Amino acid sequence: MVKPIIAPSILAADFANLGCNCKKVVDTGDVDWLHIDVMDGHFVPNISLGSPVITSLRKAFPRDDAKPIVFDCHMMVSEPEQWIADIAKAGGDSYTFHFEATKDPAKVIKKIKEHGLKAAMAVKPGTPVEEVYPYAADLDMVLVMTVEPGFGGQKFMPDMMEKVEKLRAKYPNLDVQVDGGLAKDTIEPAAKAGANVIVAGTSVFKPEDPKEVTSFLKDAVTKEIAARASATS
Repeated sequence: MVKPIIAPSILAADFANLGCNCKKVVDTGDVDWLHIDVMDGHFVPNISLGSPVITSLRKAFPRDDAKPIVFDCHMMVSEPEQWIADIAKAGGDSYTFHFEATKDPAKVIKKIKEHGLKAAMAVKPGTPVEEVYPYAADLDMVLVMTVEPGFGGQKFMPDMMEKVEKLRAKYPNLDVQVDGGLAKDTIEPAAKAGANVIVAGTSVFKPEDPKEVTSFLKDAVTKEIAARASATS
């Protein structure tokens, strides 16, 4: 059975106080992962952080902590195979590449695993989710984008939930992640569709008390996972 996972997107943090901002959300007790958006200005029309920032952030969240935080690296980059070694060395744990960014997804997945990282594939809103199916057996997670990748603060696209429903029905034990516009008012359709890994940026990093939001999100996902398990037992 999949677990409920909340993965705040550090793209919404104050980069001048990145470590402190991340500790604040992790200290809610609801956060298992930090979602790290890496953009190269080619695959998406924006540039964000890279491996040096991940290296620095890993010092604030050592792997030998009692509850190690997973660094969930979302690579919005062209030629995703080119950055795998750098991300592994910097302290990444999971490497999400876009189906649309490569002509050979199987080769990228193989290289990710050779570097000891979890392998995940993302699909943009315009990409049919069926493109993932030939590779699903080798993936640890599939990311369904609920906004166009490249910028934070966009509105959630509810029609993307059909993709989540298809993935959850076909792969009941696969981590299914959603990213884009997730907040208290949009978590219900995502959770009901079967998403168990929730990326939330602005809704988590901007409030004075992130605990209220992280608890709400995690409770919503936990409830739907339990309901699904009960229905199939």
